[in-house]
This record gives sequence, structure tokens and C-alpha cells, in this order.
Amino acid sequence: MPAISRAAYDPFVNRRPGLSARLKLTISYAAFLMLAGAVLLAVVQMSLLRYVPDNDQGLLGIAPNRYLLTRMFAPSAATALGFLLLFGVVGGWLLAGRMLAPLTRIADAARLAAHGSLSHRIRLTGPADEFRELADVFDTMLERLESQVGEQQRFAANASHELRTPLAVSQAILDVAGRDPAYERGELIERLRTVNTRAIDLTEALLLLSRSDRRHFTREPVDLSLVAEEAAETLLPLAEQRRIALDVTGDPVHATGSAALLLRMATNLVQNAIVHNVPDGTVTVHTEQRRYASVLLVENTGRPLPPELVPTLTEPFQRGTRRTRTDEHDGVGLGLAIVHSIVRAHDGMLELAPRPDGGLLVTVRLPARR
Repeated sequence: MPAISRAAYDPFVNRRPGLSARLKLTISYAAFLMLAGAVLLAVVQMSLLRYVPDNDQGLLGIAPNRYLLTRMFAPSAATALGFLLLFGVVGGWLLAGRMLAPLTRIADAARLAAHGSLSHRIRLTGPADEFRELADVFDTMLERLESQVGEQQRFAANASHELRTPLAVSQAILDVAGRDPAYERGELIERLRTVNTRAIDLTEALLLLSRSDRRHFTREPVDLSLVAEEAAETLLPLAEQRRIALDVTGDPVHATGSAALLLRMATNLVQNAIVHNVPDGTVTVHTEQRRYASVLLVENTGRPLPPELVPTLTEPFQRGTRRTRTDEHDGVGLGLAIVHSIVRAHDGMLELAPRPDGGLLVTVRLPARR
């Protein structure tokens, strides 16, 4: 296997020094100006001398001949070319500096971003040109990077807290059992199993969230109506246990994506609608085909939700209501975050809207399969 040089993969390695872009532009401007001046002088000389006779007496014996005119014209031409060279170098240096000033600001912003400062913005003023477009795109990129980094930091902190909780509970249970010889072995095993199940569910949810964010899945035709029916059939016992009426309606709608991920998306939505409900409530799952989108609607009754709380429900470890459950469907606060990630990975849109009478209306729009 051939050796790979450090410069091939390290963007910050010291490279061989070369000419700066400003100096290259200056040389180009000066060279172009010199070339244009030389061509202009040559044209002038040829145009004038073609009418001058090439003899010793000159024109009518009084005008200078071609040789004398050439000797008189050459010093002036050399002086003009020297002035053009000086003007080209000085003017080119100033003009190149002015032209490259936006690139310097962009480079400074990129250097700050490379050292971890994502809050800096270029905010380039002036007319809409290529540099202004590049600066605006760079500002947009920095804004998204800052948002994603902040989201990842909050996610890591919340995930660490959530993963630490079952471990701490297990440690507490074992400490109590160790200090109390009369502690029942069956109760110990049952409580540890419950805590361990929650930790496994949380870990699997984190892995699924990571997988959908990376978009590492095979795309295939998927019928959302069949996905909705399968999710509802799976969660029907939970709905009956909680006295929730579960209804699935709609026509076949076709999208393209991962059948497993879309099934998990629909399952999370239906489970969330069942859990965050009231006794004798309802959950309606509806699919419909629109012009450019395949739509999945999940609507449920429930307690009224403050409008300012709804946008935060798709953030990891956010819960719409405080609840304590000890059954097998105990949530880890990642249900809608996983849904949002799956929808985003399928280039779709997720909308949450509180119902006036309480509950939530969730709308998933996925690109329709052509």
C-alpha cells in the first residue's frame, strides 16, 4: 500500500510559499496594460511611417525620412511604456486589493469558524454580485452550523442525563438490596428488568435517530396507507387498554423511502397520539394523495397545548405533558424527534398544530412518488 503524505489529508499543513492572489492579479493587470500599450504604439508607428519615404532627402527635401522618425519615436514610446508599467503595477495593486477585500473578510470569518467561533457573520454590503452572493451563502452556512452544533450539544447533554438515570436507578436498587438481606430476589429482578428495558429502548432510539440523520438507507416505493394500517394494528391493544378509539382512513398514497423508517415514523406518531390523550378519547389516522405530496395526518384528542410549547415538541427529550408511566410503552422523549428526523431524511415536511379543543394535529408531507 503506497504511503500517503501528510499534505494529502491535512488541510492545515504548511505548503510551499507562492505568489498571493493580489500579486498575481497585479502582474496580470500590468502585463495586459503593457501588451495593449505596445500593440497601440506599434499600430501608430506603422500607420505613420507607411507614408514616409525611406530615402536620405526625405519628402521634398525638407521632411525627415523614416529612419529619423523611428529614432525620434522610439524614446517617446519607451517612456510611454514605462509609464504604463508603473501605472499598471500601482493601479493593479490597488484595484486587486479593492476587488479581493470581500474575500479577505470571508477568509477571516472562515478562520474564526475553524477555531470554533460560529457566531461571527460577514454581512457584506454593496450591490448583488458574486462576492455578495458568496458572503450571503457563507453567512447562511454559519447560521445553520451554529444551530446544528447547539442542537447537538443540547442533545448530547440530554442523552447523557437520560442514559445516566437508569444506571443510577439500577445502582440504587442494588445498594438497597445489598444492605437489606430480606430484600426479595424476585422483586429485585423485576425492577432491574424494568430499568434495563428503558435503557435499551433509549439506546435503540438514539441509534435510530443517528441512522435517520445520516440518511443511510435504501429507497424503495412505500404505500403510506399500508404503513398507517400496520402501525395502528400494532398499537391497537394499547389503545384498547387506554379506552382510546383508533380509526384509520384514506386512500393508498405512494412515497419513496425506507419502509422500516416510515413504519417507525407512523408508529411513533400513533403511539404519541394514544399516550397523550384522555380517557375515551379518539385517534384518527388519515392518508391522502395531493398534487405533489403524499400526506399522512394523525389527529388526537387530549389536553390543550400552549401554542408556544408546540414548536419544541420535535426537540429531543421534550414531552408535551408531564406523565409517569411504568408500562412497556414508557417514553424516552425521542418519539417526535425521531419522526422529525425521519421526515427530514425523506425530504419531507412535518407540521404540528394544536387543536382548539385539546390534542394535536400532526401533518407529514412527503414527496409524491413519480
